[in-house]
Amino acid sequence: MADTPGKRAGAPEGPPAGGGKQPRSVRVVLLALMIAMMLAMLDNMIIGTAMPTIVGELGGLEHLSWVVTAYTLATAASTPLWGKLGDMYGRKGSFMTSIVIFLIGSALSGMAQDMGQLIGFRAVQGLGAGGLMVGVMAIIGDLIPPRERGKYQGMMAGVMALAMIGGPLVGGTITDHWGWRWSFYINLPLGAVALVAVSAVLHLPKKRSQARIDYLGAALLTVGITAVVLVTTWGGTEYAWTSARIMELIGIGVAALVGFVFWQTRATEPIMPLHIFRNRNFTLMSLIGFIVGFVMFGATLFLPLYQQSVQGASATNSGLLLLPMLGAMLVTSMVAGRITTNTGRYKIFPVVGGALMTVGLYLLSLMDTDTSRFTSGVYMAVVGLGMGCLMQITMLVAQNSVEMKDMGVASSTTTLFRTLGSSFGVAIMGALFNHRVQDVMAEKAGALGSKVTEQSAQLDAASLAKLPEAARVAYQDAVSSGTHGAFLLGAAVAVVALVAAVFVKEVPLKGAGPKAADAPADGDDDTATAKAPVTEAV
Repeated sequence: MADTPGKRAGAPEGPPAGGGKQPRSVRVVLLALMIAMMLAMLDNMIIGTAMPTIVGELGGLEHLSWVVTAYTLATAASTPLWGKLGDMYGRKGSFMTSIVIFLIGSALSGMAQDMGQLIGFRAVQGLGAGGLMVGVMAIIGDLIPPRERGKYQGMMAGVMALAMIGGPLVGGTITDHWGWRWSFYINLPLGAVALVAVSAVLHLPKKRSQARIDYLGAALLTVGITAVVLVTTWGGTEYAWTSARIMELIGIGVAALVGFVFWQTRATEPIMPLHIFRNRNFTLMSLIGFIVGFVMFGATLFLPLYQQSVQGASATNSGLLLLPMLGAMLVTSMVAGRITTNTGRYKIFPVVGGALMTVGLYLLSLMDTDTSRFTSGVYMAVVGLGMGCLMQITMLVAQNSVEMKDMGVASSTTTLFRTLGSSFGVAIMGALFNHRVQDVMAEKAGALGSKVTEQSAQLDAASLAKLPEAARVAYQDAVSSGTHGAFLLGAAVAVVALVAAVFVKEVPLKGAGPKAADAPADGDDDTATAKAPVTEAV
């Protein structure tokens, strides 16, 4: 089939971009993409539940945090590279390679004989996971016009919410009945299904760029991201924020990122071309994505802690008690996607989402030892409604703001900002929470309070039950005070997302009809969307 402006070479005939039922091949590919997305999202959720059993068998408690850190580091560092490789050499090949690497890492992790091996194999898993997230979003960007893309990205947000709800439950069930190694082996049949479906049904044009990969840019960005993640992971826990090690990492990170930006202006084929940031909407969506990551992962960390420590929920129930937030996020994501598809309008969602997220986080900051589960559930639902308006709209607008040749880079950059936001959110909100808990415990329980929290400001339900009554009451007050500070900070950060959303320019979505060709021209280069070819659904 010859190339035409409206069709992708190598793709079967599809319906008009304006609507119509998608052919079966697209539905099969989308199912495979959802499986791949779930693999990437579920993994850390499942492993978190299995970690006590893993440590009991392999030992190495002092290296426990590295099981998660190695995965997170490898995922964040590889994300931009996968996006660029897809742009240069073809989306299908790079995506399938990332699935294979993820499955190899999963199989090796399940066979690990000591903690050192497990950490190394988790890093291999993380390398593949970076490509899974980017590949899913970029392939949707290739297959589906933006006018139709909203509803599919809403489905992906739903998959993310389901993974966050079901991950701990699935992890606990698998560990209890099959053993912790199946927490990794369970990825193999699911990944194989995704791999076969993508291989057989996905048809995209093959690419072969003559340019060399920007190895120096990739190295500088990897060093910078690694330093940032380590600072946010170790700061205030492994090392004091003012320690020499943290200062060294900050210096290395700043130097590497400054060098990266300098080099990207000179590289022949930059791994993250800076011209994409000249588009106002893309820059604003990257900022909003960072804040969504900051808020979402902070909320999912501290809400279960509050529910267990103050409201007396079990570990399992505290996960289920997040349903108001995650359920609201799931429903709103899908509704927002449908409305965007039907109307072609999207600016209202970042604005409303930013407002709801700010209000919801402020309400969560009001929780104390007397707050009922129903009340906290309502507050969580407000936050979930806000995040649902923002989750996939940020990716949709970011992709609509660049030309097709930069689709992978746009997807990976947006994903990277969200990942970095989650690292900063957990670190900064965690530091504020821990500091406040320790201060209140020292104030209300004296020397006993300081002794209780000297190792960690977070106690599990079993440890809490063993405390004397006075210390337990003081700890509940301290946790309430800590969550107040953490969520108040989250609300302040969410205000930035609201302000950024106000400045988003509603550029017509590609594939939205004749208006798409009339995108307004201004100094922000927002007309990039009009220059890119409209890609019909496969």
